[in-house]
Amino acid sequence: MNWTFFHKLSSPRWFYEISGRWLPWMAILAALMMATGLIWGLLFAPPDYLQGNSYRIIFLHVPTSFLASAVYVMMAMAGAVTLIWRIKLADMALKSMAPIGASFCFLSLATGAIWGKPTWGTWWVWDARLTSMLILLFLYLGVIALRGAIRGTGAQARACAILTLVGVVNIPIIKYSVEWWNTLHQGATLTLTEKPSMAPEMLYPLLISIAAFYLFFLVVMLVRLRTEILEREAKTRWVREAIASQ
Repeated sequence: MNWTFFHKLSSPRWFYEISGRWLPWMAILAALMMATGLIWGLLFAPPDYLQGNSYRIIFLHVPTSFLASAVYVMMAMAGAVTLIWRIKLADMALKSMAPIGASFCFLSLATGAIWGKPTWGTWWVWDARLTSMLILLFLYLGVIALRGAIRGTGAQARACAILTLVGVVNIPIIKYSVEWWNTLHQGATLTLTEKPSMAPEMLYPLLISIAAFYLFFLVVMLVRLRTEILEREAKTRWVREAIASQ
């Protein structure tokens, strides 16, 4: 394994330079995949034999739900790196990801409510899955608020890393809540161990949408992270040169 690459990746300057090369291509690919997945799923996929057209919200709900949990896990990993190795780029990444993850979590809850109204007859139930997702939103907002309440970059980094690591215990609860408790929420649409029960005409646009949302997250996160790097490294020579050259 080439550890030199990972060592360089922890350098704000090197990361800023290399991510600038990736970003345009990732943005184009994300836009194309997003358009393909959503147009295919929302307009051309066949209606469900039980739910009719109301199921189409799945092409937004499932990707945002996946990312709501996945982004928090990434934040927890960044928090661990911050506490153990004191790599400042990890804290920058944690800060950059928090608002994005909160947005995906909110969208997951909102689209779930839209889906739940025709399916369950109500916008909201205190279901184990919904409640744990709401707790996840509060954790995201807590991390954001905690950073704003503490002065000093080092203290902010440690406090946010600890809160993120404590809150990660909620992720397996979200994942397995449907299996542990008798809930209204349906089971997992996609699993790694079982063959999908969806028809290919529905499955393929869903998979494209999930991949597109993940790529969209990376694009937005890189934009925010690059901005954070410029702000924190504003006094360094390389940042002044980079700004002057633009």
